[in-house]
Amino acid sequence: MGGMIPLGDASRRLRHWPVITVLIIVANAWMFWQEIVNGPRFVYAWSVIPVKIMMGRAWLTILTAMFMHGGWMHIIGNMIFLWAFGPEIEDAMGRFRFLVFYLIGGVVAAFAQIAGAPFSHVPNLGASGAIAAVMGAFLVIYPRDEIKTAIWFLLFVRITYIPAVLLIGVWFLLQLFNAGQVAHYVQTGGVAYLAHVGGFLFGVLTGRLWRRG
Repeated sequence: MGGMIPLGDASRRLRHWPVITVLIIVANAWMFWQEIVNGPRFVYAWSVIPVKIMMGRAWLTILTAMFMHGGWMHIIGNMIFLWAFGPEIEDAMGRFRFLVFYLIGGVVAAFAQIAGAPFSHVPNLGASGAIAAVMGAFLVIYPRDEIKTAIWFLLFVRITYIPAVLLIGVWFLLQLFNAGQVAHYVQTGGVAYLAHVGGFLFGVLTGRLWRRG
């Protein structure tokens, strides 16, 4: 068993401290704590339930769900990816633009997942759709940057540097390949691959438009 964990951009220095990225991480942590304290009722109340959206109800959950997670590994993994790619995109866009871009990316991702299963009763939650938008923007803005990456297999770990276009490109191909699992997701719960694809494409298509200057 193995995998790759992006640790950050090794090719450039930030011009500004990533305030918005940090605040988004804090907001995710706070919402996860609320899930732990308040239990399943809180999760069902503030997650996206596609059938409710199709009925014109619970629209606010499209925003709240992108700050919620299904478990410790879910939130830790998402926050690692956000910290690896978010600061540079915040630096490129500026704080306010980055925040708006992140939120819109999460909304687009949510609707992509809803479109794939519009009458599902399974809760949709997680920041991965919005983070996928950030990764899409990173791909078109800094494709040649080297990403410091931890590659692990069983108990062996190695730190290496992988071009963003390769690392993010492989990640997206995996999401695209697995998007067909949406039928299984609807029945049992799982990874919202359509949200990843939708958010990523939004980032690729609009990322440069949000860049300041």
